[in-house]
Amino acid sequence: MPKNDPALIRLSDIALALGFLSRLPVSAAGARGAAATWAFPLIGLILGAVVAALAWLLTSFGLSAGLIAGLVLFASIMISGAMHEDGLADSADGLWGGWDKARRLEIMKDSQIGTYGVVALILSLLLRWSAISALVYTDHFYLSLILAAALSRLPMVAMMSAMGNARGDGLSAGFGRVGKDTVGVAFAICLVASIFMGLAGIVALLGVALSGVIVGMIAHRKIGGQTGDILGASQQVAEITALVILATV
Repeated sequence: MPKNDPALIRLSDIALALGFLSRLPVSAAGARGAAATWAFPLIGLILGAVVAALAWLLTSFGLSAGLIAGLVLFASIMISGAMHEDGLADSADGLWGGWDKARRLEIMKDSQIGTYGVVALILSLLLRWSAISALVYTDHFYLSLILAAALSRLPMVAMMSAMGNARGDGLSAGFGRVGKDTVGVAFAICLVASIFMGLAGIVALLGVALSGVIVGMIAHRKIGGQTGDILGASQQVAEITALVILATV
């Protein structure tokens, strides 16, 4: 299916999104580029359900909360190929390690990791591990894992619509500009999932939206737009936000 296909939703979009956001062996035939990003939160639901199933298995053995959280976090990272963590590290190095737009983008493209990237990854892992540990053995543990995975993919879709690509090439540019209707579908998926979780879910959705705005503002000021790394960083910040809120509300 060509990228200019006018249809708002196609089932083939799910395969594209799943192949892009995970390391699962899925064919992306019929890819429509930016038009398929409505499915990003839906893929989050699917990946979150897989991780939640593992969490259920681990809790059935009565393992400690800390150990379960660590294994759940490990599985989540492996199933996504650590692509979001890579984006977070590159973004942290570039946005705070460069003195102008050109240098920041150059650093972000470099495969080496610097001090800012290491610190960002440590904080991300620690915050997510702590939040998941607090959720283990609660009544909403499994649903929280699923919802956080879905909500964390929403800022990526919104940023690809609201912001131009700062580099002009790369993974994000290859998708093209996301339409407002596509963002609307992605938001609707997240809204329904959040309502299902009640007040905590709605607060988590609002928190994720705010986190996306903040990351977008920083990226706009530092490099004048978004990149694939920025999108990955937005997912990480959104996931942290969602998990912390769901663990405390």
